Amino acid sequence: MSERELREQIACYGKSLYERGYGVGTSGNISVRLPDGMLITPTNTSLGRLDPDRLSKISWCGDLLQGDKPSKEAFLHLAMYQARDNDNAVVHLHSTYSVAVSCLQDLNPQNVIPPITAYFVMKVGCVTRVPYFPPGDEKLGEIVRDVAANSRALLLANHGPVFCGSNLDSAVAGAEELEETAKLFLLLKDERASYLMSQQCQELLERFSS
Repeated sequence: MSERELREQIACYGKSLYERGYGVGTSGNISVRLPDGMLITPTNTSLGRLDPDRLSKISWCGDLLQGDKPSKEAFLHLAMYQARDNDNAVVHLHSTYSVAVSCLQDLNPQNVIPPITAYFVMKVGCVTRVPYFPPGDEKLGEIVRDVAANSRALLLANHGPVFCGSNLDSAVAGAEELEETAKLFLLLKDERASYLMSQQCQELLERFSS
């Protein structure tokens, strides 16, 4: 896709996510990889009212090349791209159920949400919780860079989900699947629920690995 098409796609997905309650106020940010850096949503801007022409274009060093001042969490997106060479889009949300799960105690930080559904296994996989850092703290980038190499789905403690995909379509779909599964997890966590077994998960991954 051309840069113009990517700009339009970011604005379209931002509006859709906002209108469906995946973000409130000016929370959340979206980015796509470019050959010379990335496009990312500007700081203090609602996902529901993005102007494609005012998206921030920054270099791989974090320098602003064009557009409005970037999100203060641009470093987080850069860290994801540095860790995952084959992924080209990152979605970070403050979606309600995922944030709620990120606040729970006594969960396995290496595998926060159990394999509740087949589509969660196929589209999301293992979700890793990252320790809490204040928003904009670039120390978080160092942690994310290490963790993201083995997990495309992260939950920032007391903050929200980060998901990357091969393109923006897959990144948004994965973030949506993560939020829906977080909702299911909260509904089921005090019930006698049946989750997928490790062999069933492996069969899914082998069948749909492409």
